[in-house]
Amino acid sequence: MYIKIIIGSLVGGALGLLYYKLVGCPNGSWPITAKPHRTAIYGAILGFMISSSF
Repeated sequence: MYIKIIIGSLVGGALGLLYYKLVGCPNGSWPITAKPHRTAIYGAILGFMISSSF
């Protein structure tokens, strides 16, 4: 059970970094996409929430 949550968080963090690379916000107007560590944390939180709901 815990391994599923850990994997979900890691995949979410990786997808957050991918989102930053593909979309990103060059002028910094969006606080979540302005820095790569913020998108990774946001993605990890979303991955945790999705994987823990199953």
